[in-house]
Amino acid sequence: MRKLAFLFVLFLTAGMMAQAADVTFKAVAPNAVVMGQQFRLAYTVNAEAKASDLRIPELADFDVLMGPSTSSSMSTQIINGSVSSETAFTFTYILMPKKEGTFNIGAASIKVKGANYTSNAVSVKVLPPDKASEASGGNNSGQSASIGKDDYFVRMEISNRNVYEQEGFLVTFKLYAARMCGLENAKFPEFEGFLAQEIEQPNPQWTQDHYNGRNYFTVVLKQTVLYPQRSGKLTIESGKFDAIIRIPTERKIRSIFDEFEDAYTNVRKVLVSSPATIDVKSLPSGKPASFTGAVGNFTMTSDINSNNVKTNDAVTIKLKISGNGNIKLIKSPEVVFPNDFDTFEPKIETDLKTTTAGVSGSKTIEYMAIPRYAGDFEIPAISFSYFDPKSATYKTLKSEPYKLHVEQGEGGSSNSPVVSNFSNKESVKYLGKDIRFLKVKDFNFVANNDIFFGSFMYYMCYLVPAILFIVFFFIYRKQVKENSNIALVRTKKANKIAVKRLKNAGKLMKENKKEEFYDEVLRALWGYLSDKLNISQASLTKDNVETELTRYGVDETLINEFMDILNTCEFARYAPAQASDAMDKLYELTVDAIGKMENTIKKQ
Repeated sequence: MRKLAFLFVLFLTAGMMAQAADVTFKAVAPNAVVMGQQFRLAYTVNAEAKASDLRIPELADFDVLMGPSTSSSMSTQIINGSVSSETAFTFTYILMPKKEGTFNIGAASIKVKGANYTSNAVSVKVLPPDKASEASGGNNSGQSASIGKDDYFVRMEISNRNVYEQEGFLVTFKLYAARMCGLENAKFPEFEGFLAQEIEQPNPQWTQDHYNGRNYFTVVLKQTVLYPQRSGKLTIESGKFDAIIRIPTERKIRSIFDEFEDAYTNVRKVLVSSPATIDVKSLPSGKPASFTGAVGNFTMTSDINSNNVKTNDAVTIKLKISGNGNIKLIKSPEVVFPNDFDTFEPKIETDLKTTTAGVSGSKTIEYMAIPRYAGDFEIPAISFSYFDPKSATYKTLKSEPYKLHVEQGEGGSSNSPVVSNFSNKESVKYLGKDIRFLKVKDFNFVANNDIFFGSFMYYMCYLVPAILFIVFFFIYRKQVKENSNIALVRTKKANKIAVKRLKNAGKLMKENKKEEFYDEVLRALWGYLSDKLNISQASLTKDNVETELTRYGVDETLINEFMDILNTCEFARYAPAQASDAMDKLYELTVDAIGKMENTIKKQ
């Protein structure tokens, strides 16, 4: 029993020591106060401390009316037999602002058990007095039963109304209220003509703000970064919201207990935000050849896995594009490998974050190729161009060219023929041993009158193999010629690869994975057009696709159908949630359009 008591005390002491080792020191103050209004500045440390050990920064912009007053609290937790205890001490100051403006209160420090700890800094915005309150002689308590037209409204705040095409800007929907209220049935605009990247609002908090001479309680309802997809004047439509406002009601006092009871009623008020017009400027002329629509501010780095490899070993170039802008829409820059290299589709990984400053992060692209012959090769410098809206100029980033030395690998000679399936280059093999022994059968003796030599069947046995050899020789020659024509092989395999990707898109649609579904449909369409038109995906644009399809004699209606599907996918990936029937309809339209395109081009 004594051992059990000793172990319990030991575990309890260890738990308390672990808690004491993790000391936090935090400062808390309101985000905004009104001039002439007192507020609390509190410092809390989760350990035993004294006010004499607290050192606060200079408060030159505030009058200290009281403090520090000390309070303490203690909490104990037992979870799965593990006991933890925590003691917290709070030191509170009562402050009064001296003037209006935004003021930073620096970090404080405290000494706990011989160690110094530093708190966070806080910022306090001092608002001017409410003009409406001054006009009423300062007796406006905010409990009036009437609701004025300016008491509640929703503002759509736009960070920039004059932008370039594909330049991101912030749209904020903020509720202004004379008193805190509830909100129902929020209907935000559809952002037609824009790609939208919504900023998460995990826990919206009420704060105070000054607008048009009045102080309001405000809360951010939604923040979205928008990227205009075309030039001209684009309109963001109105939003509609139902505010549930709790107001006091007058009633007669029937007993002495009635005065301690409050009577309220809920009033519904429809709030409509005003529409806004954005002036979108087209990108200036003089676009570099490596420009594929990137707008923002970016950097680029690249590296190669090795400059010395052997034949049939993979060569990997990793390209990383980082920055702020429409990085999610950036097309992969083109990497030109030597003609004797077999190339693969690039592997793309993104690490993005959407904040009020826009979409920032990185996009990593891995290019892989396999050299088939020994020798010295050079991979030219990789170019990436983007438009910088701040300087209104195009900027080009370039990597260094890579010198590559390829040695002969094991398992084959430089003269070994290569059999390649260009639509699936993971299946590559050498024909090193092409001679096989014949199976020897037992001898059979025949009579002289049944001799085979010189008979009709004897000559047919020579003639038939000769004819078959000639036929198969020409078929083999034709097949080798077609396999050497990469463009022809890609064209033949285009429909098969597109169907495979659409099947994967169908699975994503059934799983209701909206963004992955639209991405897969886009990859199927762009991959099909790239293979069918023999144009690399990095060089594909909507303009040259229309030109090439017209050159192939494709009907204008079918071209427009393809363009509509591409536009729908690009808008739908970033638009608000789409209904499942819209995904079904788009899937059927895509399958039908590819089928029509395949039949049209085959006839040419």
